[in-house]
Amino acid sequence: MRTTQANRRQFLKAAGPAIAMPYVITSSALGAGGRAPASERIVMATIGCGGQGTGDMQGFLGFPQVQMVATCDPVTGHRENAARIVNDHYHSRDCKDYNDFREVLARPDIDAVLIGTPDHWHALITIAACKAGKDVYCEKPECLTIKEGRAMADAVERYGRVFSGGSQRVLGDYGDWPRLVRGGALGEIKEIYADCWGPSGDCYLEPQSVPPGVDWEMWLGPAPWRPFHDSLISGGFRPYRDYSGGGMTDWGAHRFGAAMFAAGLHRTGPVEVIPPDGKDHKLLTYVFANGTRMYHGGTGDITYKGTEGTLPGRHKTPTARVDMEGYRGEGGIFGDFLHCVKTRELPFRNIEVAHRATTVCHLGNIAYWLNRPLKWDPVAEQIVGDPEANRWLDRPKREPWAI
Repeated sequence: MRTTQANRRQFLKAAGPAIAMPYVITSSALGAGGRAPASERIVMATIGCGGQGTGDMQGFLGFPQVQMVATCDPVTGHRENAARIVNDHYHSRDCKDYNDFREVLARPDIDAVLIGTPDHWHALITIAACKAGKDVYCEKPECLTIKEGRAMADAVERYGRVFSGGSQRVLGDYGDWPRLVRGGALGEIKEIYADCWGPSGDCYLEPQSVPPGVDWEMWLGPAPWRPFHDSLISGGFRPYRDYSGGGMTDWGAHRFGAAMFAAGLHRTGPVEVIPPDGKDHKLLTYVFANGTRMYHGGTGDITYKGTEGTLPGRHKTPTARVDMEGYRGEGGIFGDFLHCVKTRELPFRNIEVAHRATTVCHLGNIAYWLNRPLKWDPVAEQIVGDPEANRWLDRPKREPWAI
């Protein structure tokens, strides 16, 4: 016994603080102050710290199980501002800011990333994050092209990651409407009107000098090179095709996605897309295999027309409340994602649902850009009999970026 005690004293004396430190457990590690214990926390980073990215980040900071540890953006002011918000929230200086997202993904302590970059970066960072073993919450529209969306879905499945798209406006905006529609309050759905702005186009902004603190090459990334303009780094990129699909993919991801979910079309796609011709087709028209028609336009939101009623408008009361897929956990789509990170369930807006919603938006843009009808195979995900239109399913990427 005396020998054992002596050996232990000698060992502790030699090891010094290195062995003593683990026995000091802080109150924050145990979950004091409303925070989850360290073992229950989800360690996150924010990649893309403009207005939407930082806004989403602040939403995640409201969950005690989240520990935000890093911010990343090629605009120094954006990432430093986001890091300041995080550090003020935790009353610490532990959040580190990065210029290059690859440094963030290389950190083994990070469990999940929030991607709030411009649209042209979503797919590349999502796929890299999946390869790095991170779960992903990605703002809508989840991809710049249809092929990117499929590549994202393949990566999520291949690497076993949890992915949630960033459209919270299905149940969040429309309350009980999806249950009414699915419960038969309108009878058989015949027509849907989903209003949003139009497609993106070419960028003709005047060149400006790149200011200090902006890594313009990294901001452009896979997009074609063009001179700097300050509106692009200030949220004004959406009208331009190199970075976004315009209003069609911005609010279209919300409204087309919500309409397809309510009508039970959210796991498929249209079979035909017809642009307006000023005669038989006043609005861009999507035709689904079951005969439902969805139009781009209407009264400023979503309108459903069925055989026995309309929304908004008169409709019958369903005989039974519909038990349908919905958010898991608590706290809307953020809470849904965090719950699924822990349980490994499918989030409400999982990658397949997100991909189908954005596919509709992209197909609408292609029909507008080419000004001709498209036949779409939602299983093969190909435009039938139109090689030129099929080339729009993806875009070339500027080296060295590739999927």
